[in-house]
Formats: sequence, structure tokens, C-alpha cells
Amino acid sequence: MAKQSGAQKKTTERVMHEYKYGELKSGKGGKGGKVKSRKQAIAIALSESGSSKYASKSENKRNLAKTKQKERHGQTAMQQKEGHR
Repeated sequence: MAKQSGAQKKTTERVMHEYKYGELKSGKGGKGGKVKSRKQAIAIALSESGSSKYASKSENKRNLAKTKQKERHGQTAMQQKEGHR
């Protein structure tokens, strides 16, 4: 795996934090059930942070941009739980 940028590391840490506290959900838009598998949580974290070795460079870039937009607008599970907009 290639070295992650700072933004990618923060996103990965946030997703794993959500997993640890039972806030991470699977499926598009987090509409699925809780993620119980650590491997699945890691796969979601790498995908959201644009660090996946299975996706193309352009797809990784697009995934990171989408995630950062979600974080800016307060639409992550952690931000919603804390009451941020």
C-alpha cells in the first residue's frame, strides 16, 4: 500500500473510531446495518479515504473528495451523534 496523505490518515482514523464505538454502518449512505467485522471496517476506511489498492487513481481521488465534502457538511455518523450540523 502506498503512503497515505494527512487527509487520508484522518479519514481512516475517523472511520475506525466510528467502528470502535458502533457507529459505522454499511451500505450506501450508511443505511445498512452496523459493521461488526474489523476487516469490513478497514475496507470501508480505505475506500472512503481513497487509499484502496483495488480502485483506480481517479476513483480514489473522487472518493476522498466525496468524503471530505461529507465531513465539511457534518454528515458523518460521529458528527451527527454529537449534534453538529
